[in-house]
Amino acid sequence: MRRAVLLLLVPCVMAAEPYEIPPEKKNHWAWKPVSAVSPPAVKEAAWVKSPIDRFVLAKLEAAGLKPAAPASREVLIRRVAFDLIGLPPTPREIDDFVNDTSPDAWAKVVDRLLASPHYGERWGRHWLDLARYADSNGYEYDEIRPDAWRYRDYVIDSFNADKPYTRFVREQLAGDELAPDDPAAVIATGFNLLGPDMTDSSDQVQRRQNTLTDMTDTTALAFLGLTLGCARCHDHKFEPFPQTDYYRLQAFFTPAKFRADVNIVPKNQRAALAEAAARHEATRKPVRAALDALEGPYRTKLRAAKLAKQSEEVREAHETPEGQRTPAQRERVAETIRFVSVSPAEVLKGMTDEEKQRHKELSDRLKAIEAAKPKVPVAMGLEDGKPEKTYLLERGEPANKGEEVRPGFPIVLTAEKPKIAPPWESTTGRRTALADWIADERNPLAARVMVNRLWHHHFGRGIVRTPSDFGVRGDAPTHPELLDWLAGEFVRGGWSLKRMHKTMLMSATYQQSTTASPDALKADPDNNLFSRMNRQRIEGEIVRDSLLAVSGRLNPKPGGPGVSVPGPAADKGARPATVTADKAEYTRRSVYLFARRNLRNPFLEAFDLPDSNLSCPQRERSTTAPQALALLNDADVIASAKALAAKLKDEPDPVAAVYRITLGRLPTAAEATVAREFLKDSPLSELCRALFNVNEFVYVD
Repeated sequence: MRRAVLLLLVPCVMAAEPYEIPPEKKNHWAWKPVSAVSPPAVKEAAWVKSPIDRFVLAKLEAAGLKPAAPASREVLIRRVAFDLIGLPPTPREIDDFVNDTSPDAWAKVVDRLLASPHYGERWGRHWLDLARYADSNGYEYDEIRPDAWRYRDYVIDSFNADKPYTRFVREQLAGDELAPDDPAAVIATGFNLLGPDMTDSSDQVQRRQNTLTDMTDTTALAFLGLTLGCARCHDHKFEPFPQTDYYRLQAFFTPAKFRADVNIVPKNQRAALAEAAARHEATRKPVRAALDALEGPYRTKLRAAKLAKQSEEVREAHETPEGQRTPAQRERVAETIRFVSVSPAEVLKGMTDEEKQRHKELSDRLKAIEAAKPKVPVAMGLEDGKPEKTYLLERGEPANKGEEVRPGFPIVLTAEKPKIAPPWESTTGRRTALADWIADERNPLAARVMVNRLWHHHFGRGIVRTPSDFGVRGDAPTHPELLDWLAGEFVRGGWSLKRMHKTMLMSATYQQSTTASPDALKADPDNNLFSRMNRQRIEGEIVRDSLLAVSGRLNPKPGGPGVSVPGPAADKGARPATVTADKAEYTRRSVYLFARRNLRNPFLEAFDLPDSNLSCPQRERSTTAPQALALLNDADVIASAKALAAKLKDEPDPVAAVYRITLGRLPTAAEATVAREFLKDSPLSELCRALFNVNEFVYVD
């Protein structure tokens, strides 16, 4: 009995049992290489505008269905403008397209929108959802992340530059290893640290493990479409992922140092900045030394008294030089540092009045010197450290270390071992090996997952309806041959996202109307065959941006720190954010608004702003009363309605003008009559607000 009790107290160190992949899960379609497929033959070839259409039409013909009629030009340009840049087309842009009879009229519209700087703002937002982006840490104190915005700008710039997707992947996972002198590549590694973080945790070992867990889970979800996180505590219940797979993937990240202050000064500016920093340090050093000499005896005495109250193991850990500590000692120091730290108030309390006065003089002088310190731009990101052992954690607990594991890929995808060759001297090269494997054209998932994400946002749902779950429990593709053809085109096109957008948008499938035939509604009610275009509701950010755009209030300034507008996201919470002083910033695009993790913008939250604690592959689309109330009563809506009314005051037919600007079309005779009757008793701004609130304003046909 006594032996059994002792065994329960010993950390569980068990070797994992050999894992056999069940045959029914081994041959899952997503694990197989992307197949080379040719577009099928179809009967109604005249409808086809793109190879995509052959795949779609073949399924429709097999089901005895026909595609929907083409959408009108007014509908098409409105649809593609919201799709690509997240802003409505102007009346002039609509007229230009409607009146352009050239064969390449549609292609010119698509090319113009893809070249717009607003494209990156629109599609960067989709990626930020996946990357769980926020400007604060979350948890109880929700501390501000002053430099997180650099990652947001990196994403937007990458989309605008049409950076090859393989490079985009590699930079986010291993930019510091691949291009340490490129600030953008270093900023990109902030992807790994965007999840919530409890900086004041009493258990710093657990805190680090939480971050490793978050980056492992998100890497699998975002780049591979795998729910690998379910294998953290035990073998996956449904997918062929043993627990060892999880920690083998995590082992690629284990050596990384998590930094909130990575130096991102361009290489050609570093010498000048180093000289300025050296001059500043020469001024600062004697003042800091004088202050340390004054505080030193008191700080040493107080720390010794606190340390004496700790156990022998803790004292030994703290007294061992940092570079000589064992892993166990590092854990003890992290767990107990708060018990032996000495605060400035404690130091001052023991000083004489004369020493306190001297301390104040030195402190004031040091503050003035620090205020003149050269500004060094920094960012959140990773740096590689010494290789450390990675262990399988029983039940996912850091204290329950099982067998040691080495970096490796999910066994169901490949038996290949990682080729880890450090790209430069002071790095392990582990994350580079992972990034290279994910971005390899032979990887069966990377291209499929990304083209499916593009299809999802363009067509209202993915070919695989579960865009971050390509596993056995995820939905099977409705058009598997089309998915593989698109993935193959993506690779053949140099992994260009803009090229893939255009491939999809030039198809007759995309250009269908949303009107379904009775036969299609009966045989294909869920539109699994894409017998028509899905009607889509635009996201809250695009609702807000459209209000600003049609009223002429939109500030198109790109990039920079998040704009903090007055309201709960800035004023409330344990750590309030500083409200942006320049009010002209308040009308910038929503992607640039300060993104608080715990206190979200109320207007955007009403329209299903995602929870940034988790990777979000597709947003919810709820219909609730607060949405209508926000569109009627929000201060920004009222301001936009008034601004739009002021723009239209001299219009000979303000009713026609407001319909054209807000909805991209003229009113019907019945709508015009109702609107003019409404204007007899209400100001024009009230009509503008009413149109902002109609379904047509927030839905795209």
